[in-house]
Amino acid sequence: MSDATKNAAEADLGEVREAHRFDVKRLEEYARGAVKGFSGTLEVQQFSGGQSNPTYLLTETQAGGIKRYVLRKKPPGVLLASAHQVDREYRVMKALETTDVPVPHMYALCEDDSVIGTAFYIMEYLEGRVFSDSTLPECSESERRALYSNMAETLAKLHAVDYEAVGLGEFGRPGNYFERQIGRWIKQYRGAQTTDVPSMEALIEYLPAHIPSEPSVTIAHGDYRIGNVMFHPTEPRIIAVLDWELCTIGHPLADVAYNCMYDFLGVAGAATEVDRDKTPGIPTDAEFAAEYCRFAGRDSIEDWNFYLAFSMFRLASISQGVYKRGLDGNASSERAMTLGDACAKLANAAWAIVQRP
Repeated sequence: MSDATKNAAEADLGEVREAHRFDVKRLEEYARGAVKGFSGTLEVQQFSGGQSNPTYLLTETQAGGIKRYVLRKKPPGVLLASAHQVDREYRVMKALETTDVPVPHMYALCEDDSVIGTAFYIMEYLEGRVFSDSTLPECSESERRALYSNMAETLAKLHAVDYEAVGLGEFGRPGNYFERQIGRWIKQYRGAQTTDVPSMEALIEYLPAHIPSEPSVTIAHGDYRIGNVMFHPTEPRIIAVLDWELCTIGHPLADVAYNCMYDFLGVAGAATEVDRDKTPGIPTDAEFAAEYCRFAGRDSIEDWNFYLAFSMFRLASISQGVYKRGLDGNASSERAMTLGDACAKLANAAWAIVQRP
């Protein structure tokens, strides 16, 4: 890992925030019985990134040296229904360890709230590159093309996995994915709504009436984007797909469109706006979709605007939920309070996409 990447990783770490502290001694006791080879004491630091499940670096000190792990847990407080399901993250990554989809090794899942206050899991710590800026300003044009191409290839590999064969047959209900998802995110939005957003109301009416008939059913990551994958320290190759909280048995094109949000998030200030004169090599949404089709063996994607608009609607609902948790004091990142107008901006952009040719 380069010095720049190491420094960036260290900058993302800090002391555990007051609302997210837990009994480290209880965790050590648990780890001695649940994590093979664990016998030492732990230093705990918290990663500053992430809006949903608090994530920690665990450094174990023992006679033979140190070993690192990553812990993800549910946040404290009253939670929205079907949110923060760390058990789902653990189970899907555990299942994918036997496939060619790169995931960290899973050590243990604990669903006993008495240990550290909420459910959590412990997984392998990997060294690599995680890019926080989807425009990849630190990379060359050829590197940008290669990194995004590998993202398309890895996503196609995920969608090719036989979910029943790896034990995920009951992980979600196949079929009617968009109908169920639209209903879920309407419910989540209503549960976190703080003001009226006309474009959200327009999408709530439009999307259920325009669901494509495309029948594909695969594992759907649910939050596939460049900030949720780790690349090899020097190669344009993904070594771990992360953050599987929203994974289900769903529709592959939802993942493809959601990944393309890097080209639209500038409207909400949630990402650097893509300027291809400054950072050439970043694919357009159409170019990324075509690259995915090449690896997945598809001819094309019909109703592309629907998939993009659905993804932006979903992200608008998620953003509203994060903002509401910030108001309630339960957000896992201090950035939550900056998202007050993100829902409206994303919904406005989604409605504009619906109406484009």
